Amino acid sequence: MQQYEYMITRQRKWMLYLLALLVLGSAFTPYPRIFLGLLLGTVIGFHNLWLMQRKIQQLGKSAAEQRSTKGIGTFSRLAAAAAAVLIALQFEEYFHLISVLIGLMTVYLVIMIDFAIFRLKD
Repeated sequence: MQQYEYMITRQRKWMLYLLALLVLGSAFTPYPRIFLGLLLGTVIGFHNLWLMQRKIQQLGKSAAEQRSTKGIGTFSRLAAAAAAVLIALQFEEYFHLISVLIGLMTVYLVIMIDFAIFRLKD
């Protein structure tokens, strides 16, 4: 379980670094709409990552105690992604829709890169 906690901490750290870069990009580049879309998608993706990690911890604890659990929150994560798309569609002058979708997927890219780096170190 300790290794899982380290993985969670690393992934959250990388996501916070990425969010900081996106904030800087939206403030100092001539493409604020694209960076704001990436920022919106990445923030919602980070929220989904946090939800998934919390639900997986609850699932692991309930499995160790041999009791059942409801699920891992797929519907809430899909609803958050749909909300991000609806926000981007409502405020098209501020958010680029394709950037929001790419931002939603950056979480999975961070997970894969973290996994690859961790496995190469071992």
